[in-house]
Amino acid sequence: MIVAEQKNLLEIRKMLQGRKKVLALGCGTCVTVCLAGGKQETAALASSLRMAGRIDGEPLAVEEAIVQRQCEWEYIDPLAKKLEEYDAVLSLGCGVGVQTLAERFPEKRIFPALNTKFMGMPTSHGVWEERCIGCGNCVLDKTGGVCPVSRCAKQLFNGPCGGSEDGHCEVSKGTGCAWHNIWQRAEALGMVDALMEITPPKDWSTSRDGGPRRIVRDDLRLPGDETEGKA
Repeated sequence: MIVAEQKNLLEIRKMLQGRKKVLALGCGTCVTVCLAGGKQETAALASSLRMAGRIDGEPLAVEEAIVQRQCEWEYIDPLAKKLEEYDAVLSLGCGVGVQTLAERFPEKRIFPALNTKFMGMPTSHGVWEERCIGCGNCVLDKTGGVCPVSRCAKQLFNGPCGGSEDGHCEVSKGTGCAWHNIWQRAEALGMVDALMEITPPKDWSTSRDGGPRRIVRDDLRLPGDETEGKA
């Protein structure tokens, strides 16, 4: 999932300064699961903003809504008429959701209530850890399902560095060494010999280095679709 966390209230209030009526818009997918922008979090933030405004003598009308996904037009298009009532939208979606709203409703100011952190998973109650950076060329088949790109601080592809100790990364003792985990998986799966093969330098052209990426599936496109080439 995309993991995010809520900005502090002071930062959000500063963004909304001068606004009179705002829609706090939650998202029902990733940020609901990581407890950053779901129905409950949206209601709590809206309440906090209203209360803070009353205390400071700067009343702010904040209403709440939630859509299943902010990152797809079909889920946000029904909001078009409703948005006319508001000075701005405070999005409790990830950065993709904020940008989707901004592109779909260019006349409306969209503010981010969250900081998007990474793609990851919950490892225990209240704890999420990064698992993927979207490098565009997955090597998990070679490493037993443990990613050396997202989980190794040095992004090494041919074994651990000399600083790991007792299965922990030298960069942070609270972080497990990715290559320690890769080796354990290889032993359990009987694929140690495969790790002896030297991996050539990674081609990072499939990653973020070349700018925004795009996938085009011609077999799924509609006749007359002219979205390709748009920024």
